[in-house]
Amino acid sequence: MTRSSGKTNAYHQSRRHDPSLNSQAANAEKFRRLHDRKNVLVLPNAWDVPSARVFEDEGFPAVATSSAGMMVSLGYPDGEEIPAREFVSAVGRIARVLRVPLSVDVVGGFGWDPEDVVRSVKTVVTAGAVGINIEDFVHSTKKLLPVERQVSKLRALVELKKTLAIPFVINARTDALRYGGGDEEAKLLEAIRRAEAYRDVGADCVYPMGLTDSGTISRFVRALDFPVNVMVRKGLPPVAELKRLGVARVSFGPSASYAAMGLLRRASKEVLGKGTYSSLVDGAISFDELNALAVPKKES
Repeated sequence: MTRSSGKTNAYHQSRRHDPSLNSQAANAEKFRRLHDRKNVLVLPNAWDVPSARVFEDEGFPAVATSSAGMMVSLGYPDGEEIPAREFVSAVGRIARVLRVPLSVDVVGGFGWDPEDVVRSVKTVVTAGAVGINIEDFVHSTKKLLPVERQVSKLRALVELKKTLAIPFVINARTDALRYGGGDEEAKLLEAIRRAEAYRDVGADCVYPMGLTDSGTISRFVRALDFPVNVMVRKGLPPVAELKRLGVARVSFGPSASYAAMGLLRRASKEVLGKGTYSSLVDGAISFDELNALAVPKKES
């Protein structure tokens, strides 16, 4: 992301006196408490305003963004090709309609240097986020960052939290299980090593992308003794089993986007192949329900 202009800095200064910061700070504390490991936080990942509002309406205590779902919906592949202004604008639109906490996937932080990552995350928090997800590989090369560089990014973000009125939650993701070297055991050990480093520098939760079987999840959780996030994918145990294993958080990732696109594909095949509309009308919401998703939920 580009360097902040003087105008942007003035905006950040004015935000210090913005009454909405009180509710954002309260949401940040609420989101932090949801990681206490007493229960599993099930965190749905939205890609736009209506998907986020649907999740809120259905009772989820917090919502996150899906980088893949959001970016593809805006016409960009997953990664950091999206212009910073467009990304932050999309985050802001979602944040404005939610009353529950919002966590944002910032991919790798939109910057190689810690200073660039800090600027990027600061704009996302200013837009309304109370949590971030940040990963340790480069999308264009599928290579892991040196662990020392990722630690330097996380350390800078921990310092940023001390300067803001919003104590945002840092979910530190590692893709060592996907892109690490060696066999599966070596990849797991590297994922544990990296997660321990991220924990020790001050992350609030760690996210080993790729864990699905109970045995490996249990081993990872025992090694970290810290809030661990896993992602919904085929083969992942049910929430009740994840709780027994000690998992703190399970996120949808892009699975909801996959499911929505799958529905559209099935509906298209039905209409074109059979000339019927069941997939489109069965279980669908109404116009009024759709329209209501553009604005904040009414307070009860």
